[in-house]
Amino acid sequence: MDVIKFDERGLVPAIVQDVNTKKVLMLAYMNEESLRKTMETGTTWFYSRSRQELWNKGATSGHYQHVKSLSYDCDGDTLLVEVVQDGVACHTGNYSCFFNTLKERDDLDEINPDIITDLIGVIRHRHENPQEGSYTNFLFEKGLDKILKKVGEEASEVIIAAKNTDHDDLCGEISDLLYHTLVLMELKGVTLEDIKKVLTERHQ
Repeated sequence: MDVIKFDERGLVPAIVQDVNTKKVLMLAYMNEESLRKTMETGTTWFYSRSRQELWNKGATSGHYQHVKSLSYDCDGDTLLVEVVQDGVACHTGNYSCFFNTLKERDDLDEINPDIITDLIGVIRHRHENPQEGSYTNFLFEKGLDKILKKVGEEASEVIIAAKNTDHDDLCGEISDLLYHTLVLMELKGVTLEDIKKVLTERHQ
């Protein structure tokens, strides 16, 4: 703890990053007590500058951050917290707080490298905060049988598209299957991390 340089208010900025995707989730501040509680409990604790009190991320929303590593920079005045995120990190329902763009990356041909993670966040937000007219909410309202029917239909359409020669059509059908599978995962409480764990164990 002595190596951390807290500012004149007794605070140090903490960058929170998804340990698997390396996506930056949020920036908050810790004081010595919240840093200690983070290390002791294994979930993130921060200090609210507006409320002037400690807060445990996820205590209200259930979107806890499970700490996997905690490091500091060369000057000792910034922390990097790598976590497994339950749900979404941002109160807006976005997976990351950094969803507003000032300048688009020009080296990705307009492809969002985090689209699956972002889509999972949107699906989870729709599940927890129903929105009228949302197709995702329609699926959740109809329940498991409807979602399973759609997964089956989309799987069949992938097979049919694969037999044809239209590359774009096949990509579209696979995308539809992936989306409905993600909805099923949300309904049944299966996370992307769960799938990654299984795949990692299978291919070690």
